[in-house]
Amino acid sequence: MLNDGNLNIRQLQVFEAVARLESYSRAQQELGISVSAISNAMSQLEGQLGFSLCQRGRGGFALTEKGQQFLQQAIRVLSELNELERGTICISTLDSIETETALSLPVVLRSFSDKFPHVHIKLIIRTPAEQLNGVLNNHIDLAIGSYNSQVHNIISEPLYREQHWLYCSDLHPMFFSRQLDKDHISQCPLVTRSYWNTSDLRRRGFSKGSATVETVDAQLLLILSGKYIGYLPEHYAWPWIKENRLRVLLPNEFGFQSPFSAICKRGRSNEPYLKEFRNLLKKNTVARPKWNY
Repeated sequence: MLNDGNLNIRQLQVFEAVARLESYSRAQQELGISVSAISNAMSQLEGQLGFSLCQRGRGGFALTEKGQQFLQQAIRVLSELNELERGTICISTLDSIETETALSLPVVLRSFSDKFPHVHIKLIIRTPAEQLNGVLNNHIDLAIGSYNSQVHNIISEPLYREQHWLYCSDLHPMFFSRQLDKDHISQCPLVTRSYWNTSDLRRRGFSKGSATVETVDAQLLLILSGKYIGYLPEHYAWPWIKENRLRVLLPNEFGFQSPFSAICKRGRSNEPYLKEFRNLLKKNTVARPKWNY
């Protein structure tokens, strides 16, 4: 009975209140609309359904048999909608994304909260492997990160490319060097991330790492110690570049870009929360400005 495309939620809310309170006037007080507006909504609903929902008169208020059946369906639909409006969405990102200029994630979160004010947002930082596992297991609804390969049952939507450079700090011997040598740099102690494998390092000109971290913050700390060189996202390192605390090492030789995507589990992309969040991500992804070194 609820397959009629002309039915709207407000009509169901009016009918549910009238049936529960057994009175147009009492429903008026709860709904905050006039009795005539309630009467019009009920008449429109009955006209679309093709049968009477209730009887009113000297004998009092009573639902018809079909009205009682329809009430159960209306209650179920309203309950599901209420649960949807007060649900939870779990979003995962990689660390350091807050300084990314290509994606205005704070704007995305604000816009999503404006549209779904009752939805509880759970925002967590995870590694790419943890994100993929979380999405596949439905522990994470949507993740934003960089992934080396396509995964079965995962829908990936490209967003932007994150630029990485190789850095040393002002305490490192190479910081003031006028002549930088690629072979010499590739032999320096390097701080790597735990989710980089040997092939990742080799593609970037290194055979091994001398220190391992889980986060970009920890990577920066080891680079600032002057004992290690390491890769950092361009947007994250920029404040330290401006303060002359970091130096980019041979950008034409060691720079690389990581493609960032939004991922969710196949079959869930059209769920209302995920669909809206994905649309907001696309809307708020822009071209990154050029940095001058």
